Amino acid sequence: LALPPTNPNTLPHTKLLRVQPVNRESEMSSDLHPAIIRLNPTQYAHILDNNTNVTRVLIGPLTHARQDHETKVFGPADMILVPPRHYCVVKNPVVKKEGKVVINTENKQVELQYGEEEIRLEGPPFPLYPGEQMPVGPTPLRVVPPQSALRLMALRDHEDNGVKRVAGDEWQFIGPATYIPRVEVKIVDTISAEVVQPGRALRLQAKQELTDALGEKRKAGEEWLHRKAGAYLPGVFEVVVETVEPLTLTDKRAIHIRALRTFTDEFGKQRRAGEEWLLTIDDCETHIPDVNEEIVNPALPLIVLTRKQYCVVLNAWDDAGRQQMGRKELRRGEMSFFLKPGEELESGKVNDVLVLNDDEALLLKANEPFEDDQGVKRTPGDRWNIVGPCEYVPPIEVHVLKQYRSIPLDENEGIYVRNIKTGRVEMVVGQTYLLKPDEELWEKPLPEVVERLLLQPSGTILRNLESEGPSGRATKRDKTRVVTFRAPHNTAVQVYDYKEKSSRVTWGPGLVMLGPDEQFTCLSLSGGTPKEPNVIKSICLRLGPDFMTDVVVVETSDHARLSIQLSYNWYFAVENNSEGASKIFQVPDFVGDTCKSMASRVRGAVAGTTFDDFHKHSTTIIHAAVFGKDGTGNVNKNRQFAENNLVITNVDIQSVEPVDQRTRDALSYSVQQAIEITTKSQEANARHEAERQAQEAQGKLERQRLKDQVAAEKEKQSLLQLQAESSAVQSMGQAKAEARARAEASQIEYEAELKQAELRVQAKKIQDQWELQQLKEQQEAEISHQKAVNELQVQMAKQMADIETERFKNQVAAIGADTIQAMAQAGPEMQAKLLQGLGLKSVLITDGSSPVNLFNTANGLIGTQPGAAAGGSVLGQ
Repeated sequence: LALPPTNPNTLPHTKLLRVQPVNRESEMSSDLHPAIIRLNPTQYAHILDNNTNVTRVLIGPLTHARQDHETKVFGPADMILVPPRHYCVVKNPVVKKEGKVVINTENKQVELQYGEEEIRLEGPPFPLYPGEQMPVGPTPLRVVPPQSALRLMALRDHEDNGVKRVAGDEWQFIGPATYIPRVEVKIVDTISAEVVQPGRALRLQAKQELTDALGEKRKAGEEWLHRKAGAYLPGVFEVVVETVEPLTLTDKRAIHIRALRTFTDEFGKQRRAGEEWLLTIDDCETHIPDVNEEIVNPALPLIVLTRKQYCVVLNAWDDAGRQQMGRKELRRGEMSFFLKPGEELESGKVNDVLVLNDDEALLLKANEPFEDDQGVKRTPGDRWNIVGPCEYVPPIEVHVLKQYRSIPLDENEGIYVRNIKTGRVEMVVGQTYLLKPDEELWEKPLPEVVERLLLQPSGTILRNLESEGPSGRATKRDKTRVVTFRAPHNTAVQVYDYKEKSSRVTWGPGLVMLGPDEQFTCLSLSGGTPKEPNVIKSICLRLGPDFMTDVVVVETSDHARLSIQLSYNWYFAVENNSEGASKIFQVPDFVGDTCKSMASRVRGAVAGTTFDDFHKHSTTIIHAAVFGKDGTGNVNKNRQFAENNLVITNVDIQSVEPVDQRTRDALSYSVQQAIEITTKSQEANARHEAERQAQEAQGKLERQRLKDQVAAEKEKQSLLQLQAESSAVQSMGQAKAEARARAEASQIEYEAELKQAELRVQAKKIQDQWELQQLKEQQEAEISHQKAVNELQVQMAKQMADIETERFKNQVAAIGADTIQAMAQAGPEMQAKLLQGLGLKSVLITDGSSPVNLFNTANGLIGTQPGAAAGGSVLGQ
C-alpha cells in the first residue's frame, strides 16, 4: 500500500509502545534496519519509501526483503487487541467504506479523519496506520451499578437509538447496565440514588422545565419535596438541595409555621401567602416542612398554668379561628395551651395569682368600664383597693397599681399620709394603718443641715466635722416616716409650725415628732478659741451648767498688751411657762454674744490699771469687770442676761500671756533665770549628799573586804588539810584497785579460755550431728527416689502389658474368629486342591539316600506359603 509521508511526531502509539523518530545517522546500521523483516500474524510495521516519501503498513504473517530505498520507520509491533468488554480511542482514524480502508488513488496514501476520534470495541487485532494515535488504550467498559446513573452531555448533534440529540443536550444512562462510550457524548458526572428513609424527604429543585417522577410538570427554579420512602435517583435536571429531617411533635411541643406563598398543604388545606398556623400532636406526630413553608419556631413550648397561676394573652384568637388584634384574654389555671401565631403573653411571662394576707391590699385602677365581682360598676380611672386575706386575679380591664401592706406603727412612730384628691397631709402615729385608695405616703422635705444633724445622736455637729460621716445611725432617712428626734438630757428643742405660725419647746430627755408643717429651729453657735461664728450647728439647746472658753486681748494703762484666756461657767434660768421657754431661743448665737460682752467689760477694766497692778490683782479686776459690783462695792456672785435668761456663775483665768514679743521674751528670761538659780542650788545640795553617801559606802566596803580576807584564809587552811587526806586515800585506793583488777583480769582470761574450749567441743559435736543427719537424709532421699522410680517402672510395665493385651484383643475382635480360622485353613486346602488339579494321587521323588518327609512335599511343589515351614501340611490321596 502506498502511504503518505510520515511525520515522526505524529506516529501512532499505544500504552505499550511508541514510535520514535528516525535517527538518520543510524540508518546505515544493520541492527536497526535489517534487510529482512519478518512479521508474525499479529504484528505490523511501517515502511518508508524514500523515493515517493510514502509510508505503508506491512501486516503479518509476512517476510519482507527491504529494498535500498526503503526504511523501516516503526515495528515490528504487536497489533492492538481490544479484549471483550473493553474499548479504546483512536485519534485521526482512517476513512473506511464498507469495512475497507480508503486509499487516495493519486498519491496512494491512506485518507485520515484529522481531528476526529473513533471508539473501537472488542474484535480482531488491528494495526495503527501512519498518523493514527491512540490516546486511550484498551480500557474496561464502565459498568453502571444499580441505583446509579451516568449524566451524559452531547458534544455534537447525533442520533442515539432513534433519539435525536443536539449538542448541549443532557440525559441519564441508568443502571444496572454497561455503558458503551461514543465520541459524540461526554460523561459529565456519576449520580447515585439518594435513600429516603421513612419519615424524611428530599428537597429537589428544577434547573429547567421538566416532568418529575410523579408526572407533574415543574418550572425552572421550582422546588418540591419527594416524600416516598426508598431509593430515589434524581433526574438530569433535578438538584438535591438537602435532606429534610422531620420535626417531632409531642404533648409539650408544637410547631409555628408561616406560608411563603399560596399553596395547599399536606392536609389538603389551602394556605395563603403570609398565613401562619400551628401544628400540634393532634394534627400529626411528625411534620416534614414543605418548600412553601417557613418554620418560625420549631419547638414552641407548652404553657402550663397551675391553679395558682394566670396569664393575659394579647392579640388572642376568637372561637371562629381568626386573630383579633388588640384583644386580650385572661386565662387561669389549671390548664395548658400553645400560643397561636401572633399571640403573646402580656409582659412575656406567666403571673402568679396574687395572694393577700390579712395585712395586705391591692391598689387597683380601672382601664375600661366593667362590673366587678361584687356587682359594682367601675368606670375608667376609678381607684379602689382589695384587702386580704384572699386570692385575686385581676381582670383584663383592671390595672394593678401596687401591692402594699398595712404599716404597723409604735406609739413613738408615725407616717405622713397625703390625700391625692385634696392634697391634705396628715400624720398617723401609734397605730397599724392601711392606706386608702385615695391616699399615698408623703415624703417630708428637710433642710440639708437638719438632715445631717438628725443623723447625729447629740443633734450637734462642728464645722470641721461636717464632711465626716455620721456614726451610730443609718445614713439615709425614710422620708415618709414621721421625723423624730430624741432630745438629750438637760436640753431644749424648739419646733416651729409654719401653718399655725407658732412654736413649741420640748425639754430633754424627750421625743420630738415633727408634724407635716413643722420644722426644727436650727441653732448656729460660735465655737473655737478664740470664738468664731457659725462653728457649731445644733437643733437642741443645752441648758447647762456648762462652760465656754474665750481669748481676750487687753492693753494696760502702761501700754502692755496681754492675751487672757477666760473660761465662763454658765446655765439657763428656765421658767416653766411657754414665754420663758421660748425666751431662751431669742438669741440665736448666745455663745458669741456673751463672749463679746464679757470681753468688752474685761478690756475696759484692764485699760485703767498698770501691768504690775494687773499682774498682782488680775483675778479681782476680771471678776469685778464680769459680775459688776453692788451698792456696797462688793463683787456680785453672778451675772444674768435678761434677753435669754443666761446666767454666768464663774470666770476662770486660765492663762495670761503678753502679746508683745519683747515683753514676752523679758518675762520668759526672768522666769528662766529664776528656774536656773533654783536648779543650780538643788544640784549643789544633791552633789554634796552624793559625795557623803559615797564616802560612807567606801568605808563599809573596806571593812567588809578585810572580814572576807580573814574568812578566806580559814577556808584555805581547811582546804589544804582536806587535799592531803584525799591524796592519801587516793594512793591507797589506786593500789588496791590495780591489784584487784589484775586478779579479776586473770580470772576472766582463764574463764574465757575454758568457755572457748567448751564452745569448740559443742561446735564439733553439732557439726558431727549435722553431717550424720545430712548423710541419713541423703540416703533416705535416694531410697525414696529409687523406690519411686521402681514403682513408676512397674506401673509403666503393667500399663504397657495392659495396652498390648488390649491391642491384641482389639485386633482379634477386628479380624474376627471366622477370619482367623479361614486364614489357618487356607494353606493346606489350597495344596490339596492343587494336587487334585494335576490328577496325581501320590508322587514321591527321592535319591534313596535321604529320608522322605511327606508332610512338606506339597509345599515344595507350589512354593513356600507364609507360615508353611513352621506348621507343615498333610497331603491326602
